[in-house]
Amino acid sequence: MNFARRFLAIQGESRHKLRFLERVNKRTRNLLMIKVAGLTKTYAGVSAIQGLDFTVTKGEIVGFLGPNGAGKSTTMRILSCFMPATSGTASVAGFDVATQSREVRSRVGYMPENVALYPEMRVQEYLEYRAALKGVRGRRNRQRVNAVKELCSLRDVETKLIGALSKGYRQRVGIADALVNDPDLLILDEPTIGLDPNQIRQVRQLIRDLGKRHTILLSTHILSEVEMICSRVLIINRGRIAASDTAENLVGRVRTAGGVTAEIRAEADELQGALVALTGVRRADVVPMDDGWMECTLRTDAEHDPREEVARLAAARGWPLRALGREQVSLERVFAAITQAEEM
Repeated sequence: MNFARRFLAIQGESRHKLRFLERVNKRTRNLLMIKVAGLTKTYAGVSAIQGLDFTVTKGEIVGFLGPNGAGKSTTMRILSCFMPATSGTASVAGFDVATQSREVRSRVGYMPENVALYPEMRVQEYLEYRAALKGVRGRRNRQRVNAVKELCSLRDVETKLIGALSKGYRQRVGIADALVNDPDLLILDEPTIGLDPNQIRQVRQLIRDLGKRHTILLSTHILSEVEMICSRVLIINRGRIAASDTAENLVGRVRTAGGVTAEIRAEADELQGALVALTGVRRADVVPMDDGWMECTLRTDAEHDPREEVARLAAARGWPLRALGREQVSLERVFAAITQAEEM
C-alpha cells in the first residue's frame, strides 16, 4: 500500500513537472519569431548553407551580414517560403516553413534585393492588387493600403505610374508591398541599395519606426547602417553562422585584442624595443613617416591600456610625442576579421 501511494505521488509529481515544462516551452516558443535548426540547402551537390542554427526573438531588429555568396539570400528565401530547404528545420512565429507554409506566408513580409514591381501599374492599384494576392480583401484591403501609403510616405505619388518613380520611391513601394498584409516578421534584403544619401537616411528612419511594431531581419552591406539600426548581428560566412551577438559586443571583442597608436620622434630600433618592454604590450610595429616621425601601433592584452606608460616613456627618454590614442574599431573591421579569419 505504501509503495502504491508513493508510486501515485511520483506519478502526480511527474505530471505536474511535465505540465510545467510544457508551459515553459510554450512561452519560449511564443517569444521566438524565427527558429532555425540544422538548415541546409544544396544546389547540384554544392551547399549554399550548411547546418544553420539561430533564433530571432520577437521585437528584434537583426542585421544579417555576410560576403556575397555566403548564403544570406538563400536563407531569407527559405524563411519566406520562396524555396524549400534540403534538410533541417525552420519556423516563423511557431509555424514550420515546410509543412505550414500558408500560415508562414501570412505572417511574413519579404522585400528581395531586386524588387519585382509592375512599372505600368499605379502605386494605389499595385498595392491593392498585392494586398488581395496576400488574402487582404474588402474593407481591410483599403485600410491596409491606406496605412502603408501613410507609413511609407507614398501619398504624393499614389496615382503615379511605378515606372515613372525615382529609385527611392520604388524602394518605398517595395517596403509598402512587404507591409501590406501587416506581417509579424519583415525580411528586408538590401533595402537601401542604389539610393542617394538623403534617401538612405529616410529609409533607415522608416526601418527604425517599423521596428517598434515588427520583428525585422535586415540584410545589408552598409555596416554602419547595422550599427545604427540593429539590436543584434548575425554574420554568415561560407554557408555557416560565424558570429551572433550585439554589434557593441562584437566590436568589444576586437577592441580588447586591438591596440594603441602613437606618433613619436625617435630612432626606430630603440623605440620599438622600449615599447615592446611595456606591460601588456604583445607587439609593437614602428613605421617611419615622411616627415621623420615614427608611427607606432601597439597590440595589447585585453586588460591593459598602455597609453599613460607610453607618455611617461616618451617624457623620460626626451622623445617628442605628438599623437597618442586608442584604435577606433568599427563593425566593418569586425566583419573583415571574422570572415577573413575563416577563409585562412
